[in-house]
Amino acid sequence: MDAARRADDEQAARWKGPAGHAWGELKGVLDEMFRPIEELLVDAVAAEQARHVVDVGCGTGGLTLAVARRLGPEGRCVGVDISEPMISTAREYAEQEDVPASFVCADAQEHAFEPGAFDAVVSRFGVMFFPDPVRAFANLRRAVRDEGALRCVVWRDPAENPFMTTAQRAASPLLPDLPVRRPDEPGQFAFADADKVRRILAESGWTGIDIRPVDVVCTLPEKELVRYFTRLGPVGMYLPEVDEQTRERVVETVRAAFEPFVHGSEVRFTAACWTVGARASSAKFS
Repeated sequence: MDAARRADDEQAARWKGPAGHAWGELKGVLDEMFRPIEELLVDAVAAEQARHVVDVGCGTGGLTLAVARRLGPEGRCVGVDISEPMISTAREYAEQEDVPASFVCADAQEHAFEPGAFDAVVSRFGVMFFPDPVRAFANLRRAVRDEGALRCVVWRDPAENPFMTTAQRAASPLLPDLPVRRPDEPGQFAFADADKVRRILAESGWTGIDIRPVDVVCTLPEKELVRYFTRLGPVGMYLPEVDEQTRERVVETVRAAFEPFVHGSEVRFTAACWTVGARASSAKFS
């Protein structure tokens, strides 16, 4: 099995299993935490006057629903994600809130989108997981009309995002087998290098590439902090494998490590991101 296929299978297993269920359980907390980033992207789509939008790596659908609300009845927003549990959650919320959004459980790298069906591609932290990003963005380019827009937010370097790495750093001495993040592999920080992102987009049929840093203050209730780090990320994925005594030590150690981010009843941190913009090239691209 080649490396790309192995990475694809690993991503699918992760998001269709424990990670997908955890994001569904924490949907309300995560949607509120990333609300400022959602608002950036919704405003970007509105500025494009896009009517048909696809949200890539939509997860539990928070951004998809927000875009659909802004588009109104004359628009269309489709969320795409590989995770069956998260797509199921997204559909439930769309029905409960009576929002005219639709969802497709599929791998956006391979899915046979209708050519030129969308005015814009949008994503909040959903495009860093493709095993073959050039192939994925070429597929997305075909799904967008000529000169259609790409508007994404991705994470910058881990060193600029200490909140996102606190749990793993604090837990590592207690969990020696904890998986190590590798920046050259699909994952949260795979697009930390802006030059790498530019190359991927240029090679996959996008032009007018505009990548800018943005720092966004995000918050979550302190009462949700332990649930957050014990359910998500490398630590959250690994904790079910350890005994109860080890788990208690990890939780105590990691919670203490987060203390600099705790301000009374609120946890506050800065998300250091890139805003990524581009246009679908009008040149023939196959």
